[in-house]
Amino acid sequence: MIAELVEDISLKVVKRDKKKVNFNGEKIALAIKKSFDSLEEGTYDEEDINKVYVGVLTKIKTSYQEEKTITVEEIQDLIEEELKYLDYSDVLEAFSNYRERRRKSREIFYSRQHKLAKMIEALSLKEAHEENSKRDNANVDGNTAMGTMLQFGSTISKEFAKAYLMEERFAEAHDDGRIHIHDMDFWPMATTTCCQIDLNHLFEGGFSTGHGHLRCPNDIMSYSALAAIAIQSNQNDQHGGQSIPAFDYYMAPGVVKTFKKQFKQTLYDALDITNKLEEVDFSKFVEKIDKIETIDVDLDKFIAKSTKEIASIIEKSYQKAIDKTDRITYQAMEAFIHNLNTMHSRAGAQVPFSSINFGTDTSSEGRMVMKNFLLATDAGLGKSETPIFPISIFKVKEGVNYNKKDPNYDLFQLACKVSAKRLFPNFSFIDSPFNLQYYHEGDYKTEIAYMGCRTRVMGNVDKTKEIVTGRGNLSFTSINLPRIGIKHGIVSNEKTDMDGFYQELTELMDLVKDELLQRFELQCRKHINNFPFLLGQGIWLDSGKLKSNERLRKVLKHGTLTIGFIGLAETLKALIGEHHGESKKAQKLGLEIITFMRKRCDEYTEKYKLNFSLIATPAEGLSGRFTSIDKAIYGELEGITDREYYTNSFHVPVYYPISIANKLKIEGPYHALTNGGHISYVELDGDTVNNLEAFEKVIRIMHDNHIGYGAINHPVDRDPVCGYTGVIGDVCPCCGRKEGEGVPMERLEQQDITCCGR
Repeated sequence: MIAELVEDISLKVVKRDKKKVNFNGEKIALAIKKSFDSLEEGTYDEEDINKVYVGVLTKIKTSYQEEKTITVEEIQDLIEEELKYLDYSDVLEAFSNYRERRRKSREIFYSRQHKLAKMIEALSLKEAHEENSKRDNANVDGNTAMGTMLQFGSTISKEFAKAYLMEERFAEAHDDGRIHIHDMDFWPMATTTCCQIDLNHLFEGGFSTGHGHLRCPNDIMSYSALAAIAIQSNQNDQHGGQSIPAFDYYMAPGVVKTFKKQFKQTLYDALDITNKLEEVDFSKFVEKIDKIETIDVDLDKFIAKSTKEIASIIEKSYQKAIDKTDRITYQAMEAFIHNLNTMHSRAGAQVPFSSINFGTDTSSEGRMVMKNFLLATDAGLGKSETPIFPISIFKVKEGVNYNKKDPNYDLFQLACKVSAKRLFPNFSFIDSPFNLQYYHEGDYKTEIAYMGCRTRVMGNVDKTKEIVTGRGNLSFTSINLPRIGIKHGIVSNEKTDMDGFYQELTELMDLVKDELLQRFELQCRKHINNFPFLLGQGIWLDSGKLKSNERLRKVLKHGTLTIGFIGLAETLKALIGEHHGESKKAQKLGLEIITFMRKRCDEYTEKYKLNFSLIATPAEGLSGRFTSIDKAIYGELEGITDREYYTNSFHVPVYYPISIANKLKIEGPYHALTNGGHISYVELDGDTVNNLEAFEKVIRIMHDNHIGYGAINHPVDRDPVCGYTGVIGDVCPCCGRKEGEGVPMERLEQQDITCCGR
């Protein structure tokens, strides 16, 4: 009956933009079905839906067939009339409410058109240094054609998300600067933020990028190449960064495979040159080499029953194979670094934001990977520039690399030396209690690993899967903490109102929680084909168990929903007139505030059985946005809005004079509270390469103060002639230009001479 009714209707539907399209009964059926589906499951069945659908089709056929056209609004009126006539009052209410929400959304979106046009104009006609929105993502060159194209899409996507998708209260809170919804341009696509990639899983059977299948790699060069490809491919499925949690462990088998090839070849060549090849059964040596599981070969066992002369040849061949493997590993690490600083993702406009964690593999092959990666980082890029990616993180662990007797202590020292010159690696600390509680010796999946930006994922509602691999952040939104402090502190009142402060903070955290949940529901409605690499290749935890038509809740639940904050220092100044670097009273209050926020996140976790976490927001750009809005509202408040930025998360302000030890002592307790991620920076003056003992001492102070993730910043020079970035003394180590020598005018005209910093 339905098919016959639809077939008999031949008219045009006039859309809201006045365009005419052929009548499509399926769209009407879908609209009716969605209204019924919005009610509790089991209330109605297909028969009820069909009853309404037939009634609407009948009215269209009898009332509009001769007119040849019908508008979308008229169709919706008929649906409401039929629901009312058939006494589906609850469905009618749901349909009417949805219709009204869509009407308001269109009004909001169209009202933004003038604003949108101005934003597009700014993106098109202004350079990045003139337009803030072109610098929203420091990893995208806003001056290039593809960068601008991405930002066109980003700008429109944000407005669409605010007008059509998210609840109006979330959009309003974002626009007025109470909160900041990060990566809002990816809200409509419902992408997730980041992931710790398990390379072993990818390498075991090879993987597909969608344009062909890549075999399991068979040497260290292939291992490093495929690692870069995995990062690039996964970035296209997510809006955040990509991290490798155990780079040393993942690359080590590639070293062993390379060594086997080299050992076979060097031994064959040596036997051939000495005319000993016919005296031995070379196939037996091949069998022995194929069984090797480490480059630490038991030579006594290997050369057993060989003549003294043959044994000598084997020993020399072995050492030659080790040396060749070492050189090839360096080349592989050098290629890996060059790839990650030159390969592009997302329509060619962005270098993937990549991070690697390493430091704890004590095998000879794992150590060879780490040594050569650090040496390649130290050497820099083609003109000795300091490589930006990957952000490398050296995992510090007592008994592994922290003490002088530890097997990897030499690599810890090398990491300090390289960081003193190149800013990286940063350092993470497995022994910090909040990291150590998850650690199981011998299981690198339980070793804490960080995204370079500071994101941390470990705890899980599913206690059997408290691991780092295959997990990441789903989305995060930050709270403007200083705004609440200004409203309830002594800066605006005769007396600080902490009850009012906590009440408003609670309301704002509840608002953010609701926004994260709405975004999570949108993410859960997606399928595997929406994330062909992240889920299709089984990178995300448990995604290999998904069926093609399944929704994603059962796997996305392993990720984190994160609430962030910024400007604790300014908040404390607003509340009591001092920040936590200035007094113990302020430190006590600061810890109380962040403890309150963490406890609230834990309550959300318990209630919703999802991994809510608290992050010390990585907000170098956001800090300026909040400040400019608050300055416009409250004016210039000393120590609060009198700078161009709010202080990063819980940090003691960089302008405040304080010793390194005291800064880390103050910031350490906040790391334990911010389970979604954190970092502490130390700023050093001068050439740290010449004082490695002091550099290492700072890392040890971090360790002793239970810092989870730390970094040391120091001045980095840039030669205007050759482009070398690093510490430059009297003579540039790249081009040999001496201090005080002039720079050719054409170079000054070609280059924007600035200092490289972080």
